[in-house]
Amino acid sequence: MKSDEKLIPVRDAHHFDEDRLAEYLTAHLVGFKGPLKVQQFEGGQSNPTFLLSTAEKRYVLRKKPPGKLLPSAHMVEREFRIMQALEKTDVPVPRMYLLCEDESVIGVTFFVMEYVRGRVLADLTLPGMSVQERRAIYLDMVRVLAALHSVDYAALGLEDYGKPGNYFGRQIGRWSKQYVAAKTDTIPSMEKLMEYLPGNVPAGDTTCIVHGDYRMENMLFHPTEPRVVALLDWELSTLGHPLGDLAYTCIPFRFTMAGRLTLEGKIGPQTGIPTEEEYIAEYCHLTGRERIPQWNFYLAFSFFRLASICQGVYKRGIMGNASSTEALERGRMARDLADIAWTLLE
Repeated sequence: MKSDEKLIPVRDAHHFDEDRLAEYLTAHLVGFKGPLKVQQFEGGQSNPTFLLSTAEKRYVLRKKPPGKLLPSAHMVEREFRIMQALEKTDVPVPRMYLLCEDESVIGVTFFVMEYVRGRVLADLTLPGMSVQERRAIYLDMVRVLAALHSVDYAALGLEDYGKPGNYFGRQIGRWSKQYVAAKTDTIPSMEKLMEYLPGNVPAGDTTCIVHGDYRMENMLFHPTEPRVVALLDWELSTLGHPLGDLAYTCIPFRFTMAGRLTLEGKIGPQTGIPTEEEYIAEYCHLTGRERIPQWNFYLAFSFFRLASICQGVYKRGIMGNASSTEALERGRMARDLADIAWTLLE
């Protein structure tokens, strides 16, 4: 699926019976014909992802990781359901082929989907591209986000995909609990945020499908054209408030994640990358909004949420069971993120 992403031999921890899989797909997937070759995408750490190659066609398999899992984590069933529901909408997603919940096949639940050719653009500054290409890519990201938020989720049978209403109230409560559980030392700005945010949610609730991790790295772009051909990694998707997604995707305008370049100093007519104001204005135009009152609240919430996530990564890092070698470095950003969030509200 992520066709320019590095492919590696299947990691030892993720090995499964490839002959059993081929046998299952031959019986259940129309047109599938072995022999089968399996390689692993280097990314996709949360839910391991694999390229399945036959003489005639390529597919992508995404599965739960091995071992004991938290009840609400790694729900590949939800990823399959949401992408399958969105196939006939304006949101670009791969075609879903099958979901297998029979753990006797490869040991865990998995799904198989279409292999989409495209580019993964990991550097937000889009080096080597023209001014026009950069602008077109960013505006297409807004187009897809607006398309997602405009989907009639009830018409797609997704009324039970999440809890409608009070999205920010529930999210603030959830991430506050997560932060407290992972707390290692006192971050004054986090304490202030946990006190301030619950009582200051802007009026006017609305519900739509939210992606939950809407950023450039979770998209595939056409091999030569500046447009999104597949929105991926739906693990955090639910029913929620559209401005949560919008504010999250605007974080790079204000901050750099570890290993990712910030957009500060890289925006404007000379680069083609739109300003945060232009990005938001395009979203408002496409979704019929006049403006977004209390925008800084939504930004602050997104920084607060990310701070809580980073604190969890850091706690797991110092306990020695983090999933990434970058855990300690990235987890320490919790304080910086919280400080930015509080500054936005002061």
